[in-house]
Amino acid sequence: MLLAPLRLKKNEDRRLRAGHLWVFSNEVDVGRTPLDAFEPGDAVSVEDSRGKIIGSGYVNPHSLICARLISRAPQRVLGAALLTQRLTHALALRTRLFDKPYYRLVFGEGDGLPGLVVDRYGATVVVQITTAGMERAKTEILSALHNVLNPDVILLRNDSTMRALEGLPSYVETAHGTAAECLLLEENGVCFEAPLLHGQKTGWFYDHRINRALTQHHARGGRVLDVFSYLGAFGVQAAVAGASEVLCIDASEQALEFVRRNAALNQVTSRVGTLKADAFDALKSLHDDGATFDLIVLDPPAFIKRKKDHAQGLQAYRRLNQMALALLAPDGILVSASCSYHLERAALLNVMLQVGREHDCTLQIIAQGHQGPDHPVHPAIPETDYLKAFFAHVSRD
Repeated sequence: MLLAPLRLKKNEDRRLRAGHLWVFSNEVDVGRTPLDAFEPGDAVSVEDSRGKIIGSGYVNPHSLICARLISRAPQRVLGAALLTQRLTHALALRTRLFDKPYYRLVFGEGDGLPGLVVDRYGATVVVQITTAGMERAKTEILSALHNVLNPDVILLRNDSTMRALEGLPSYVETAHGTAAECLLLEENGVCFEAPLLHGQKTGWFYDHRINRALTQHHARGGRVLDVFSYLGAFGVQAAVAGASEVLCIDASEQALEFVRRNAALNQVTSRVGTLKADAFDALKSLHDDGATFDLIVLDPPAFIKRKKDHAQGLQAYRRLNQMALALLAPDGILVSASCSYHLERAALLNVMLQVGREHDCTLQIIAQGHQGPDHPVHPAIPETDYLKAFFAHVSRD
């Protein structure tokens, strides 16, 4: 199959040859290969300035990331054969990592499938497509999933805000079987119900699995505060691990209803409370009431979604950690996390250091957390390495 060429400017191939998969619109030689000659999702052959082929991919002339590489093989296109092969490799890795079928099966670029996320909940898979190229291959994606997994249900949660950047419509659709409103999953030996049709993103956040397991270890016998709790993943696991009392804070009543359901599911209802409130308002109110906690988990949404949000977002992380430290009991543990790629790991650590000094505290970092292994990091794509967490023992002189 002869693919239309997408020619790059001089020296703009270096990042791609180092392993990255993205082409930005300002890197394209539009004199030789005008972007407006392509339709969103067209298959292309990406070439350097001399016409030497780097690999095959797909294009969207209307997006800042105007092309994504799929293969270094010049004529390999995004189709059923490639998708089946990549899904088979992804499944083999997850089967090696986990003994139960609850995980992220496909993590976009980390699994060589940019623009595609697939989460597995036993016999149900939830698919999220975020690029025009992957949207065009939707039929082939469904076929590959049937070939590799043969799931009972395939749900398309194509309502991500990222789709707007690609000019794609937002929709939720059951592509196969009958999707339940919510279903069961298991993580670190704890059972949960997750809302698939109306929950956040694909319904559950598998990326914090390892960090939650570590939190269980530190929760035993203590009072735990889970801020931005969503479905209670941290809080309920802390209660199951033996926390004496857990308070989950979230602004969503629907999320807190699932916290209560998940606490009941694991028979820890008497030790898990909920508070519907803005996180910052709740932390202030708890401080005014003189409350203290032995373990505080901060897992906020991305405060820094774009580079231009950095200053404002950094201030939000600073304020959040500052308010949490004010509630921490002597010799307590603060777990501070961020899913903002644009917040560097060192910057979050520096925030914790600064607020510790303001509170006359000594922080000892006893563990550092990352995204779980079902969110593999591509070593040439720093954007795939987004989740960071610090476990700090806090003492006061």
